[in-house]
Amino acid sequence: MLEDVPVPVRQAAFFDLDKTIIAKSSALAFGRQFFAEGLINRRAVLKATYAQLVYMSPGADDEQITKIRNHITEMSAGWNVEQVRSIVAETLHDVVDPLVYDEATELIALHQEAGRDVVIVSTSGAEMVAPIGGMLGVDHVIATTMRVEDGTFTGEVDFYAYGPAKAEAMRELAERRGYDLSKCYAYSDSASDIPMLEAVGHPTAVNPDKTLRALAIEREWPILTFTKGVSLRERFDQFSARSGSVVAGTAGTAAAAAGIAWLAARRRRRAAESSKQ
Repeated sequence: MLEDVPVPVRQAAFFDLDKTIIAKSSALAFGRQFFAEGLINRRAVLKATYAQLVYMSPGADDEQITKIRNHITEMSAGWNVEQVRSIVAETLHDVVDPLVYDEATELIALHQEAGRDVVIVSTSGAEMVAPIGGMLGVDHVIATTMRVEDGTFTGEVDFYAYGPAKAEAMRELAERRGYDLSKCYAYSDSASDIPMLEAVGHPTAVNPDKTLRALAIEREWPILTFTKGVSLRERFDQFSARSGSVVAGTAGTAAAAAGIAWLAARRRRRAAESSKQ
């Protein structure tokens, strides 16, 4: 007879994307690139710029955010899916790299070093969120899925990753992957993600809006403030310089993985130095 052997509990860390990992709206970030490729006109670029300002305002509420999201969804009707993916892939680092929070990359690295999967859970479209997730070296992505027919977006949504739907998708992924949600972590800035935070045993508010901050204080959830931008390219360059290696090919996930590996090594060195003191 086989002895009962304890099975390690699988865990994950779930991260909202906008204003949690990156400093702006990922759904609006590629406006200028879409204009350059003829997907939107100049007026739409100006609207996107204004929408970004509204989105970043501390006073932005769920109704305003929903209107912005609906506008983006309707505007995308008729866009060629492969063209959108190509634009995002070609401009990803130029657009997203300057927006990433240093503190977020540190936290992602800490969770991965602890053996946890890292999952981005975002209301933005999968065509933008998945490449960002790849750049950051995360394990899974949950994002809004647009309906596609004959290779073009219809302007309708198959799955809207917002509010309770985020939490439901997390539970479904946890069931498939064997995560114990009571031992998992979640991070978000918005009150709309309260169901997402409530779904795990270790919720944390990051750059929280007024409503989420009040709830976090009431429930004694940790509150983090992320402010420092970081370039993943710089991280990759630092790693390469330290190791003396030359890495060829596309940066993409290789750069992110290298940066995360460098962070993990740096923390281990710090821990070793501290133990000697």
